[in-house]
Amino acid sequence: MSKGNEVVLELKNVTKIFKTHNNNMLTACRDISLNFYKGETLGIVGESGCGKSTLMKMIMQLEDPTDGEIIYRGQNITKLKGEKLRLNRRNIQMVFQDPTTSFNPRMKIRDIICEPLINFGLIKRCERDEVAKKYLDMVELSEDFLHRYPHNMSGGQRQRIGIARALALNPEVIIFDESTSALDVSIQKSILELITKLQRENDITIGFVCHDIALVTQICHQVVVMYLGNIVEIIPGEKLYKYATHPYTKTLISSVFDLNMDFSKKINCISGDVPSPIDRPIGCPFENCCESAMEICKKQIPKLRELSKNHYIACHLDLGEKNE
Repeated sequence: MSKGNEVVLELKNVTKIFKTHNNNMLTACRDISLNFYKGETLGIVGESGCGKSTLMKMIMQLEDPTDGEIIYRGQNITKLKGEKLRLNRRNIQMVFQDPTTSFNPRMKIRDIICEPLINFGLIKRCERDEVAKKYLDMVELSEDFLHRYPHNMSGGQRQRIGIARALALNPEVIIFDESTSALDVSIQKSILELITKLQRENDITIGFVCHDIALVTQICHQVVVMYLGNIVEIIPGEKLYKYATHPYTKTLISSVFDLNMDFSKKINCISGDVPSPIDRPIGCPFENCCESAMEICKKQIPKLRELSKNHYIACHLDLGEKNE
C-alpha cells in the first residue's frame, strides 16, 4: 500500500516493439501504466523475457519507447534531447546486475565513485579522496578501498560500489536491475538491508527488478507481476502471498521453495507452451497456459481492473474482492 500520494515517476501506456533481423515485430512491453511513489519501492517480477529489464531501460532512457509517455515530475522525459537529457540523468540512476560490466577496469574505486560528480562539474579532481570516503562510508566500506581496482574486490563489495556511484548524484529514483541475483544468500541479505537503510535515510524511490518473488515481498511496497510483456497483477508486497489472485502469480508463488513449506503438497506447474513474443496471442497472453481459460480469453486481452484497494488484476475470471 502506498505510504503517500506523491507520484515521482509515472508511466503512461508505454509500449516497446523491436524489429528482428527478419523484419518480424517483437513486443517486449505492451501498454504499461505504473506509478512510482516518493520513498517507496516498486518491485517488478516475472520470468526471463517478460519485459522487466526493457521497461527499466526505457525509464533510464537507454531505450526509447515505441509508444507512450514516461513522466518525471510532470515532464515527459522521452522527449528530452541533448543537454536536457544529460541533466535529467542526475535524477534517475541505475545499479546493474553485474557492476563489473559497468565499471572501467582501469579506474580506481575513488574515480569510479566520483566520475559522475566530475562530469557534472560538482566537485574538483583534488576533492575526489574526501568525497569518495563519504560515499564508501555510506555503503559501509572502509577508505582502504579508495585506491583498489574492481577486480580486487568481491561481488558484494563491487555491488556496494555500484550503489555508492548511483547515490553520488543524489538522485530521487534508483533502479536496481537484478542487482542481487548473482550474490550468495548471506551477501544478498546484507545488500538488501543496506538498500532499505539508504532508502529510509534519503527518501529514495526505488524500482527493483527481480526473478525472486519471495525476495520482493521483503522490501517492496508494491509488486508488479509481468508476463509476456504485459502486467497481469499489481498488489501490495505485504499482501502478495495471502491475496495474490491471477493464475500466473499464484503459480509463481507455489513454485517458491521454503524450509517451512509442506513438502507433501503438490507443486503447481504451468502447462502448455509459452507463446512467442513475435507471434503473440490475440487474447490473454496467459490463456495457453491457464487451466481456467474461457472462450473470451482467446479473443480479448483483459484490462487491468481494481480488485480491491491498491490491488489490480488483468483477468477475465470473476474473482471478486479478496481483501480490503
